[in-house]
Amino acid sequence: MPESTTTDQPSQRAADPIAESIAIMARLRAPDGCPWDREQTFDSIKRHTLEETYEVFDAIERRAWPDLKDELGDLLLQVLFYSQMASEAGYFDIADVAANLNAKLIRRHPHIFADATATDASAVLRNWELIKREEKKSAPKFSRASLLDEVPRSMPAILEASKLGSKAAKVGFDWPNSDGLFEKLDEEIAELKAELKAESPPGKPTSAAAELGDILFTAVNLARHLKIDPEMALRDTNAKFRKRFGAMESAAGGHESLEEKTPAELEALWATAKAVEAASEAN
Repeated sequence: MPESTTTDQPSQRAADPIAESIAIMARLRAPDGCPWDREQTFDSIKRHTLEETYEVFDAIERRAWPDLKDELGDLLLQVLFYSQMASEAGYFDIADVAANLNAKLIRRHPHIFADATATDASAVLRNWELIKREEKKSAPKFSRASLLDEVPRSMPAILEASKLGSKAAKVGFDWPNSDGLFEKLDEEIAELKAELKAESPPGKPTSAAAELGDILFTAVNLARHLKIDPEMALRDTNAKFRKRFGAMESAAGGHESLEEKTPAELEALWATAKAVEAASEAN
């Protein structure tokens, strides 16, 4: 175990509240506990876990520290919930989760807790990946029909696409550089346009959705080659759209007034919002 340091003080402060949280969760799941909490399963609460994760992201992006404190508590609740259900099923408990994490952190930081050397962040990451590789070799082997089975289908689609591309690249199935992806993107856009022009018989499902999916998949892999996080890039664009649209609403006197504008007037309001934003950023 690592030696105690002055940084142990926060852990000592956290011990009692966390122990109380664990006890509260156990009480809620007890036979005479909360009916709703008792009915929950691993599958029923997993969507809440994803929602809470995005709410943490939102609080960070807004630099809303009181909100972040609250959202992190909600995320911790998910960990307590899963751990309590796992304990009831005899799989593991919250102490096993913490012990497993502690061992992993110590094992993967040999430059802190052992005699390895890492002078910069890139060296730390190299050591981390090497240690992960060794861990996988000694871990219990699970039968997987495909290399891609390691990527959960439950991931958000953008993250799943990025992970799939990374996995395939490990066996050499990848574009050699971003140039090929730009060409592929043009090709997929042309295929979508051709599909939209084709006249499908009434009732026949269109494949436009599949073509659009190909465009999105290619764009995500282009982001991977450019070392851009596509999820964060899209979140930033969403935030930018919200800001500009809000400026349009303000300029028009409210969102109800936007409904009365012509397409040309709406486009002019959008152009003005962009220009104001650009001027603000320049200053």
